[in-house]
Amino acid sequence: MSFHNRAALIAVFAATLMPAVAFASSDNAWDAMRADVSAKCIKAAAGSIEKPKAVVDPFGSESFGLALVSGKPKGAKGKITQICVYNKQTKTVELGGELTEKMLKTPAK
Repeated sequence: MSFHNRAALIAVFAATLMPAVAFASSDNAWDAMRADVSAKCIKAAAGSIEKPKAVVDPFGSESFGLALVSGKPKGAKGKITQICVYNKQTKTVELGGELTEKMLKTPAK
């Protein structure tokens, strides 16, 4: 067997193993991303929400992790929710405005 044929055979064999390796690490990578989204969104919302809780979209979009952060607004009654967007490349977050319970229950016109 020539060097080129042997190299090609090794490359094909290695390629058949790649999906299994990628799949195995994929669950851990998704879990780590979700944990980072939750932690950063909660930290970002802590200035406006007492004891914020995050519900993280399991996969987000192609470019962004997404979460809803909810809780009691600081210094007020009721409950608010903020949309949190996590940039998967920069690992930074941005919060949307405060959505009240009434806003979430009322259909858009």
